[in-house]
Amino acid sequence: MHKARVWECANRYRINERQRLVLNRMLDDFQGYMNNAKYATIAKCSGDTALRDIRSLLEWGLFIQNAGGGRSTSYRLAMAKELGEETR
Repeated sequence: MHKARVWECANRYRINERQRLVLNRMLDDFQGYMNNAKYATIAKCSGDTALRDIRSLLEWGLFIQNAGGGRSTSYRLAMAKELGEETR
């Protein structure tokens, strides 16, 4: 159910292939939280590109930033109940 809700929300936006890959990984077998370095590794992109992708996912409400910041900034997938909410 959660996976279907994530894709229902994601399909409202122009999700690129890197974002699609990362979302699928997080929905399937990903353990822990996402961060910029992990995203860049999974998507095979630069850190700057990973950050741009992550910012879009945050804006669209698909990612939620965890407490903390700086080098320890991490993200999680939004839960089904959070997906319909406006983030900005």
